[in-house]
Amino acid sequence: MTAFMDVIRSRRSIRVFDQKPVEDEKVAALIEAALRSPSSRGLNPWQFVVVTEAETRKALSEVKPHGGGFLASSPLALAIVADPERCDVWVEDTSIAATYIKLAGEFMGLKSCWCQIRLRQDQDGKSASDKVRAILDIPEGFEVAAIIGIGYPAEDKPGHPESYLDMGKVHRERFLK
Repeated sequence: MTAFMDVIRSRRSIRVFDQKPVEDEKVAALIEAALRSPSSRGLNPWQFVVVTEAETRKALSEVKPHGGGFLASSPLALAIVADPERCDVWVEDTSIAATYIKLAGEFMGLKSCWCQIRLRQDQDGKSASDKVRAILDIPEGFEVAAIIGIGYPAEDKPGHPESYLDMGKVHRERFLK
């Protein structure tokens, strides 16, 4: 358990990346982690788009006015897409898959950052999900939950100290106000 907790304790969102490409075997491991993530009733409503082309990552980085610029410099971007018709809890299922991707990357020495797409707007007030669908040729009816930027870090951020944890948010047996 120590190794897993060490990964969780050291994890931080990183937005500045070294330009070293992520090795194919690590990309394959990230995809395997995503495909092994739990899904309600085993419906697996998610699909993933692996993006390594600089021009495409740049276009994705401009999808929304705040919070996505780091995608241009991340050597790898993984778009997490879902078919809402397949499962009513696709938001939860894609969030779990994204978490598996982030933790698997952390274990392999990669860092990452989540770029929220679902319910976000582009600079013109239009759906960011629609814009990502157009960039990545995703069929109508699919929703883009998030894009994870992944790579080797060009900045060093230590994990949050234990004092950062708000134990007041933990309740035993009953929720206490």
